[in-house]
Amino acid sequence: MSEIRSFFPRRQTRVIRVGQVIIGGGAPVVVQSMTKTRTAEVKATVRQIKRLEKAGCQIVRVAVPEEDDALAIKEIKKRISIPLIADIHFNPRLAIISLESGADGLRINPGTFGSKSKLKEVASLAQERKVPIRVGINSGSLEKDLLRKYGQATAEAMVESALRQVHQLEDLGFYDLIISLKASDILRTLEAYRLLAKEVDYPFHAGITEAGPLLRGSIKSATGLALLLQEGLADTIRVSLTAPPEKEVEVAYEILRSLGLAHRGINLISCPGCGRCEVNLRAIVSKVEREISGLEADLTVAVMGCPVNGPGEAKEAQIGVACGRGVGVIFKKGQVWKKVQEEKIVESLVQEVREMAGKAKKGKIDAGA
Repeated sequence: MSEIRSFFPRRQTRVIRVGQVIIGGGAPVVVQSMTKTRTAEVKATVRQIKRLEKAGCQIVRVAVPEEDDALAIKEIKKRISIPLIADIHFNPRLAIISLESGADGLRINPGTFGSKSKLKEVASLAQERKVPIRVGINSGSLEKDLLRKYGQATAEAMVESALRQVHQLEDLGFYDLIISLKASDILRTLEAYRLLAKEVDYPFHAGITEAGPLLRGSIKSATGLALLLQEGLADTIRVSLTAPPEKEVEVAYEILRSLGLAHRGINLISCPGCGRCEVNLRAIVSKVEREISGLEADLTVAVMGCPVNGPGEAKEAQIGVACGRGVGVIFKKGQVWKKVQEEKIVESLVQEVREMAGKAKKGKIDAGA
């Protein structure tokens, strides 16, 4: 696999471990998501996490609104392979039960956590079990006194909320922390992380919260996360979409890949199509994307719709096709491999991609070459 390279700086932070996953300290950006099932419904939750694992999710978060959700973590943990974070609001006792059930991390929100006296008990047990805590600030649930002070959920108010909770935990001798500052608008989120970066060296979990449905949310998340990543303000990310959680993971990897921060899965490029195109390009691209979506090799595959820019783009990919009138010329590593009829383009291209991906996985070829 080719080396991951990026022109973006990485903020220097302390290293935090969530299970076996390393966050911060210059480690690759970690992709997270959150289940959308009732956590106590173990079978449904595990099925969803398995889909997330297949998509490449590295850490999963589950909602814990009730005691049976916290208790279910023990059984869920037996059936999954990635670390699990318990998301706690309103009832600190659920954090204790989640830890006792084997949660690999906690997310607490100062605006909804409630009892400060319980924080000591939670921090003590988390420290004993070597479980990190994410101090997760959300603009929609800031403490009332901060809203009165600032008039609204400003970036400064979010940072003060985070620092207040962080200092409380530090006073308890707890430093195994990750911090997030999430708002649904990009500029406020960016400003909040910029301000907090001047104050702490803890890793940041980043994302644009309540980003929206698949298309709008993906665009908003890509824009916001690109700005944060450009300044080294994200060590782990979640794309928040009103969509199946595996879509969040797919979008997250596309964002990281486009910035040179990750190489996972196939990099599929295709032209938009125009009046020069003489094949059903949209159908071909859709079928190819579906067929290769589960492959993990570091390969660039090009599907180009016309003979103007198509051959050049296809030659630059490890494998690609440039289409003409009812035909496609398939290129491998810059050389013409074969010419096929339109109805054979998908089958021929996908078969070769799978073979190349298989060889790359076995270490027989450098897929990134």
